[in-house]
Amino acid sequence: MRPSVRLLVSHPAHFLSLGLGSGLAPKAPGTFGSFAAWAVYAVLAALLPTVPLWVCIGAVIVAFVVGVLCIPLTGRALGEVDHGAIVWDEFVAVWIVLLCLPAGWLWQLAGVLVFRFFDILKPWPIRIADARLKNGFGVMFDDLLAAGYTLLCLLLTARFLP
Repeated sequence: MRPSVRLLVSHPAHFLSLGLGSGLAPKAPGTFGSFAAWAVYAVLAALLPTVPLWVCIGAVIVAFVVGVLCIPLTGRALGEVDHGAIVWDEFVAVWIVLLCLPAGWLWQLAGVLVFRFFDILKPWPIRIADARLKNGFGVMFDDLLAAGYTLLCLLLTARFLP
């Protein structure tokens, strides 16, 4: 089933699972979702510049749990738990990446692009998690692994740059 604006606004779970509407993109919804997550992050960082890191971490944990609960509802409505239009998992993973990277838009752009690379490529063990965990947790978890690969690559890069 192709998701619609009607589905998006029919339930708060669908609105979140579909990445505030970014998952409705007809091509590359995961990429649209990742860039939408970056935009939301940028707006929140500008509006709330002095929020302690522990609050941000708590918010990401809550967003992860919300995704685990909401994604199966939207998946049932779409007929597939890991439907391409479901991009809340990209939102949470991108937020994790952005929270951990050095400040600056170049690092943020690199974070989003490298995350997309690993999310699409799905190297071991991401591919195994994606294939075996077909529930809300599984949809969220494989993107956490891609975020981990992203951070490993970029933080090692940062370590060795002059």
